[in-house]
Amino acid sequence: MSARPNVIVFFTDQQRWDTSGLHGNPLDLTPNFDRMAQRGTHVANSFTCQPVCGPARSCLQTGQYATQTGCWRNGIGLSEDTVTLAHHFRNAGYDTGYIGKWHLYDRDEIGPVPESHRMGYDYWLASNVLEFTSDAYHTVMFDNDDNEVFLPGYRVDGQTDAIIRYVADHREDPFFLFTSYIEPHHQNHIDDYPPPDGYRERYAGKWTPPDLAALGGSTQQHLAGYYGMVKRLDEALGRLLDALKSMDMLDNTIILFTSDHGCHFKTRNSEYKRSCHESSIRVPTAFHGPGFMGGGHVHELVSLVDLPPTLLDAAGLPVPDDMSGRSIVPLLRGDADGWPEEAFVQISEAQVGRAVRTHRWKYCVDAPEKGGGRDAGSDRYVEQYLYDLEYDPYELTNLIERQSHRSVADVMRERLVRRMTEVGEEAPVIVPPPNIRPGGQRIVSEAEARQ
Repeated sequence: MSARPNVIVFFTDQQRWDTSGLHGNPLDLTPNFDRMAQRGTHVANSFTCQPVCGPARSCLQTGQYATQTGCWRNGIGLSEDTVTLAHHFRNAGYDTGYIGKWHLYDRDEIGPVPESHRMGYDYWLASNVLEFTSDAYHTVMFDNDDNEVFLPGYRVDGQTDAIIRYVADHREDPFFLFTSYIEPHHQNHIDDYPPPDGYRERYAGKWTPPDLAALGGSTQQHLAGYYGMVKRLDEALGRLLDALKSMDMLDNTIILFTSDHGCHFKTRNSEYKRSCHESSIRVPTAFHGPGFMGGGHVHELVSLVDLPPTLLDAAGLPVPDDMSGRSIVPLLRGDADGWPEEAFVQISEAQVGRAVRTHRWKYCVDAPEKGGGRDAGSDRYVEQYLYDLEYDPYELTNLIERQSHRSVADVMRERLVRRMTEVGEEAPVIVPPPNIRPGGQRIVSEAEARQ
């Protein structure tokens, strides 16, 4: 067995942060994730940088924002010359493997991804858009030779079987394995969240997150099935951890668990994500393995673009200068010098939007004259949302039109413009909403505005 650590990314799709017991979910959906995070490192404030499937995946493969990768909406593939995590690990002598949903090839949603667009992954068992080539109990992916491969069982289980087979076959040399599940994403053709048989009934009428309880949407129709999918994913994580332990590989394997974005169940727009709200952008994230054991809870705001440099750093590999994110490894040593005070989010498809979130404040702008599926950005935005997360953690009161919070909006606008220009966007004009009105019990102080 190699002394260099193996690396596994356990990547889920559309999983809210508050499905985790560590974030207060009382239904015991994620005991394996919770235990892994408590033994290793829990990234308590983890956010996607783009709440759409394809763009988020491009960010996690490259450590760059979606406007930098060029994949700013679904249906735009990575260019063939893009350098990904797989290239970095392969160049360091690692075997590289990909199992699951890809969503970064722009020419075929249901056929195989050609070798030229597998971006450095040597072993391949994947589907470009897995929700279109599979159903809950009928999973088809494509192998290295473009052959269809049927994976029996519930989709999570069939994929997990394949993952464990890969690990068992790569015990001698170090490997980097990226595993991308479709769960708990909805099944498009039926607009439902199909869990394993019997699992929906376990969670029907159980705990509902306060934002969903207040706003409704499709919550009562879909939440029980969604929870059932999350539960089976966590059971899959437990199976993987057990397999690694049985092969004496657990102590030498870095595991990252995270998701591409969350799910708001049609409470913030007409579908399930693509908004600045916590339900869309906040995700469960944890590390386990060498360098992360006993790391505790990281409370700094961590973005999806920070995870690729973290994996490279933890494996002892250099972090390239063109990555916009930064490794969280120094945070584990208590070194937070220069760490950003806000998370930056780009939003497409539902709108052309941009947002920043500090520990206390959330600020979002919209380009009403632009099309979210047509335009990557804009030179003019209108302020859309301002939330005080200390007093309104479920984002039920929009403060953007209140004169009492103008100082906060001004500070957050400065933060947003700075972050946009740092990633290569032009500094935009951002204007207040048309109806500023008196409101609020008091004027927010300058010190509070900068929290």
